[in-house]
Amino acid sequence: MAKEKKACAKSQTKADAPKAKSCKSCKAAAPKPVPFKPLTKGDIVQQLADATALSKKDVTLVLDNIAPVIAKSLASSNDASFTLPGLIKIEKQFVPAKEGQKNVPDPFHPGQTVDRPARPEHYKIKVKALKGLKDMA
Repeated sequence: MAKEKKACAKSQTKADAPKAKSCKSCKAAAPKPVPFKPLTKGDIVQQLADATALSKKDVTLVLDNIAPVIAKSLASSNDASFTLPGLIKIEKQFVPAKEGQKNVPDPFHPGQTVDRPARPEHYKIKVKALKGLKDMA
């Protein structure tokens, strides 16, 4: 009997895939994944300066002044929001105070009860992705 050559894991059906082991040639031929490196502020400034007619100094000033503009617009009222058109919407939402609760059933230890402390009123910040950002994914 001659030895039968095993088929490559890529060429087998999905039903056979869990049983099959990949061959050495597939492992050698498969490209290694490149580790993900997020862009630094300097990289972003360089790319924006290249894409526009602005200098790196001007782009840096714009990026540094976005945060105060967002803070000013969110501080204006209780339910304020800021929108970067097509990308994100940042909303500030008021959450009223909650009273404390005593003898609430503990979901992690059946038969036991816990006391929940009161929570003061506060604000939530929600960031929503808009259509332009969703389409990029």
